Amino acid sequence: MKKFFKEFKEFISRGNVLDMAVGVVIGGAFSAIVTALVNILLSVCTWAVPGGLKGLITVLPAVNDAQKGIDGIGQSFAAADLNAMAAIYQEKFPLDANPVQGLKGLYTLHGTTYTYNMSAVIDWGAFINAVISFLIIAFTLFVIVKIAMASAKKRAELKEKVEQEKYKKWAEAHPEEAAELEAKKAKEAEEAGKPKVDPTLALLEEIRDELKAKNAATK
Repeated sequence: MKKFFKEFKEFISRGNVLDMAVGVVIGGAFSAIVTALVNILLSVCTWAVPGGLKGLITVLPAVNDAQKGIDGIGQSFAAADLNAMAAIYQEKFPLDANPVQGLKGLYTLHGTTYTYNMSAVIDWGAFINAVISFLIIAFTLFVIVKIAMASAKKRAELKEKVEQEKYKKWAEAHPEEAAELEAKKAKEAEEAGKPKVDPTLALLEEIRDELKAKNAATK
């Protein structure tokens, strides 16, 4: 048990785990901001749509009795007709003391339209919201990654420049050692540029040359 807690402590103390935890918290907060922004944008864009974004739905035709809704009310009705539909509901269910609440328990409000809970509904508003949220988050991440890569490249360039300045000063103070080092680097670069020879292929070529030489000598 002591070893287990020690390993757990080492695990949660790692930098990447802490960074991940911070990223999850920030990501959750950022998601809430994006959702609020998308809702504002879509509310403005769907200003003229009755019920706004939540009113962008399509009720699919009923294919069985369970989807047809209450007889006399149907699959959907306008929110303005709630009291009239509650009266029809009262006729069907006379024992219900609160027909309005009973009707709301069976029908869900989408914008300005109540739809029967058992009906198949395509929520276009939720789909559009998800697509725009994805685009905003993807664009934001792209910008963040772009900035991070540019910053990392700039730091690498500055680091390389500092290293070059240090090497230049060291070379001026130690010219002989610098010359040897440059010669060594040039030799390594030359060897790296040479094509690698397969030992087996080289042996076969050597045998071939010897056979050619023997054949020429016998002739």
